[in-house]
Amino acid sequence: MDIALVMKVAGVGMIVTVCCQVLSKAGRDEQAMLVSLSGIVLVLMLLIGELGELFDSVRRVFGL
Repeated sequence: MDIALVMKVAGVGMIVTVCCQVLSKAGRDEQAMLVSLSGIVLVLMLLIGELGELFDSVRRVFGL
């Protein structure tokens, strides 16, 4: 796993956290929930490629 991927995930997490806190304090809880859900989707999209490589390497190791 590349350190750049870890930094991207951490950056997305920090931005989403700040946005959610600001929106929650402003009384916009629905928008804060949507921001957090979109952050989760974004991180999952970043990790899809890495998960595919992981499954391929597990298949090669066990000869499946």
